[in-house]
Amino acid sequence: MAHDGTHPLNSLGFAKPPSQTRVVVAMSGGVDSSVVAAQLAEEGYDVVGVTLQLYDHGAALAKKGACCAGIDIHDARRVSEEMGFPHYVLDYENIFKDAVIDEFADSYLAGATPVPCIRCNERVKFKDLLETAKDLDADCMATGHYIQRVMGANGPELHSATDAARDQSYFLFSTTPEQLDFLRFPLGHLPSKDATRKLAAKYGLSVADKPDSQDICFVPDGNYASVIEKLRPGAAEPGEIVDQEGRVRGTHNGVIHYTIGQRRGLGIGGLEEPMYVVKLDVDTRRVIVGPKEMLATRKIPVREINWLGDEPFTSRSEWHLGVKVRSTRPPRDAIIRPISETEAEVELIVAEEGVSPGQACVFYDPDSPRILGGGWIWRGN
Repeated sequence: MAHDGTHPLNSLGFAKPPSQTRVVVAMSGGVDSSVVAAQLAEEGYDVVGVTLQLYDHGAALAKKGACCAGIDIHDARRVSEEMGFPHYVLDYENIFKDAVIDEFADSYLAGATPVPCIRCNERVKFKDLLETAKDLDADCMATGHYIQRVMGANGPELHSATDAARDQSYFLFSTTPEQLDFLRFPLGHLPSKDATRKLAAKYGLSVADKPDSQDICFVPDGNYASVIEKLRPGAAEPGEIVDQEGRVRGTHNGVIHYTIGQRRGLGIGGLEEPMYVVKLDVDTRRVIVGPKEMLATRKIPVREINWLGDEPFTSRSEWHLGVKVRSTRPPRDAIIRPISETEAEVELIVAEEGVSPGQACVFYDPDSPRILGGGWIWRGN
């Protein structure tokens, strides 16, 4: 927004008083987004809290006892009552199933360690929810993600969070420049999660001591197999364990119970060298095993690229950047060769294990905390 000199820029970057600036806060019921909402409310912004109901825990998972989604919605509502701003619950169950859950099942069965949070940000939170925020006449939307939006020479840039341990850039690489224009991430500069909890205590929030959720929201207790079994019944059927030559080495009770890179629990002892799961074939119900070197990957085909650099992606034949193929690993040196605006071949300087179709490959500037986008690993032609 142009600075007209009549009012200094407020903390969200608008040249008007906070009371005239409406911000929709995406509230999950956790401590992070609660602190964002409380902080903005205390600064005098016109805050509107919104919580998404993404799935019916009971029906989806036949879960016993209290439904966490219900608790989270209750916690978000309580924070809005404590801080005195309106709160809405939006039912996005159908959108979530179509945009997130179905693909999660497919990519898990393809051997990926899927990160449905990325698709949820891209296809639900930063798409439908962002449009809803605009319908509510909001000036911007704030979330509790640990990432930074930094104004650069060419507009807003995406930067890693100050606290590397909490950084969520891997999950947000698909944020487009247009979305970034509208989004705000007030926690990205905080030094630690401890600082967030201190703020929650300062605002007297009931969620100040609520534990962090580690699980994917629709996978309680991290039990992927039970969720996949409900979504894709065939994946739990028994089949053969074969080596790369196609020789049968054993049997299994469902590809769903295996992950790429797994070595233990294959039940095929007595071999000269250790065997690892290198591929899962759902169609033939086969688990393919091989030696460790079969797991290492150097060249990765990537598509659906969201590029956040200043120059066009295809303006160079090679980009020398850092890439992450898993959220838990630091960026590794790579050469990225664009094929089109949205496709590339990524060559890792040092081979990595555990690279599977369906995982994200995220690009980092080697000389700064800036994220330059990323894409999705696929099988290639």
